[in-house]
Amino acid sequence: MAKEIIISVKNLTKKYGDFEAVKGISFDVYEGEIFGLLGPNGAGKSTTLEIIETLRDKTSGEVFVDKIDLDKGPDEIKKIIGVQLQTSGYYPGLNLTELIKLFGGLYNQTVEPLQLLDLVNLRDKAKAKYKELSGGQKQRFSIATTLINQPKIIFLDEPTTGLDPQARRNLWDLITNIRDKGTTVIITTHYMDEAEVLCDRVAIIDSGKIIAMDSPDKLIDNLVATGFERPKEVKKANLEDVFINITGHVLREE
Repeated sequence: MAKEIIISVKNLTKKYGDFEAVKGISFDVYEGEIFGLLGPNGAGKSTTLEIIETLRDKTSGEVFVDKIDLDKGPDEIKKIIGVQLQTSGYYPGLNLTELIKLFGGLYNQTVEPLQLLDLVNLRDKAKAKYKELSGGQKQRFSIATTLINQPKIIFLDEPTTGLDPQARRNLWDLITNIRDKGTTVIITTHYMDEAEVLCDRVAIIDSGKIIAMDSPDKLIDNLVATGFERPKEVKKANLEDVFINITGHVLREE
């Protein structure tokens, strides 16, 4: 059975004056997958995502989200996507329950805050203010807010940056669980091990162009087939595995 395409991007370009940040890229995202957009800073990842999220105008090309033409139905697209907010998006005087109710009102959705907090393991912080949370808790709450409008697609921009190994692995589990419930996830990350674990497929962008796209396994196999070898023998575990194994998988909240 063929997978349904939920995002289709064709010949997308974005220019700022004479500078072309996105240079005619094309890709599809399938329903129910975790799709990674990888690339160095300034490669065009964020610009591409912001265009799909209806936050930035494109110069040319076509974008369809769940068969909705971006040019004709940006407001319809907004209703079916969830976008991770930056820290500045939260009112400092409100606790987590109040923030969820506020965002629910903005989306015109009836929300059960404790159910949403349960999903991200934050029920015990229901009365806490955002600024009182640890780094991992802030990221989990940020992901919870993307789910308020029951979106078909969520966009996560470098969700584990700055987290300790336990919080990072915990967030990987959360993202996988969200995908397993049927939500498509688009993620950007600078951590290649993260992309390898989480993503069904990745697109690698450099200088505004997609230079490779496939499953992480296939991309690795293709590289190995060229005769590439690591200079050091690859071990069956890495130092993060050691750290998690001897300190435990349990979250240590600050």
